[in-house]
Amino acid sequence: MTQDNPISTFESVYAVPLHCDSCVTSVRNALKEIDGISKFDIDLKSQTLSVEGSVPPSRIVKAIQSTGKDAIIRGTGRPNSAAVCILESFDEKDRLNPVRGLARIVSLNDKQCLIDLTMNGVTKGIYYPSIRSNGNLSQGALSTGKSIYDISPIEVNEQSDLPDLASGQHFVIASMKIDDLIGRSVIVSQLKDKVAPDSLAGVIARSAGIWQNDKEVCSCTGKTVWQERKDAIDKGILF
Repeated sequence: MTQDNPISTFESVYAVPLHCDSCVTSVRNALKEIDGISKFDIDLKSQTLSVEGSVPPSRIVKAIQSTGKDAIIRGTGRPNSAAVCILESFDEKDRLNPVRGLARIVSLNDKQCLIDLTMNGVTKGIYYPSIRSNGNLSQGALSTGKSIYDISPIEVNEQSDLPDLASGQHFVIASMKIDDLIGRSVIVSQLKDKVAPDSLAGVIARSAGIWQNDKEVCSCTGKTVWQERKDAIDKGILF
């Protein structure tokens, strides 16, 4: 796990399956161990957790998962100030299970945003992420245009849930505005300053700000948020 520069504070909201006061206590104790949290509130009735601080959302989810529970990020930052990018492999061998990472992006101010990048199910090594000029994935990462922002390298060396593969997390502040990123793409390459056919890629899309997403059942699929969460985990999106 790597992190660049101090992170400004922001608020994030999570759904957590809380059934009793003991559940609340276990989550509270896990959060107390994390530096960078200014304050948090756990609501047993609504089964929600709100956190204010400088901690990337994936680290909060990981801490909650350490208690034996799961968590779903329901919103981060102010309205229209957050984005998400699912990173997929376009290699033929990964056709049945292409998802290999996720980038959550939160606006910190008018000039900067936090990129919370998680990779899972890849070979160990150094990877080079970048934000590209367009979101054309017709040829995978190869058709995403030139780099408009090079993100510092990420070292992937933690054990993945997939056999013989690795995972890693990277938190970095970028001098970019959220509005300038929507519709573009993030790619992750094993080659410095070069895109390859097996580079991961995904389009950046706007996501919910805090308290903007309170759905319990998806109107498109009819599934509950926890059924959708299971589908996401099956596809490799752990955090």
